[in-house]
Amino acid sequence: MSENASFNPSKLLVVLTSLPSAEVAKSMAFALVEKNLAACVQLTEGIQSIYRWEGKICEEQEVLLAAKTTASKWVEISSFIQRQHPYDLPEILAFSPEQYEGQYGKWVESEVNSKS
Repeated sequence: MSENASFNPSKLLVVLTSLPSAEVAKSMAFALVEKNLAACVQLTEGIQSIYRWEGKICEEQEVLLAAKTTASKWVEISSFIQRQHPYDLPEILAFSPEQYEGQYGKWVESEVNSKS
């Protein structure tokens, strides 16, 4: 985020990470929703990742986790994923959609800010 950009804590974020199995991804998804770090988490199986790690080219089947949250939860959700992730260096990316349906955005905000 640039220094001149204003911070909007209620802005919707989609946080992505990849995990080694559906079981691990599902466990993290439930934890994110239970802890009010995400309103909704979608899992996509069958992701094929090719990357260089410690000088070797690797290929893995992974599960992509996409968590819907708000900018106010970024530090907390990224820290949680980092602590719980089985990889030494997990991918943790956040994207903020330029446009989204207003009622959906309000629902996400109310879910991550609820005290359940």
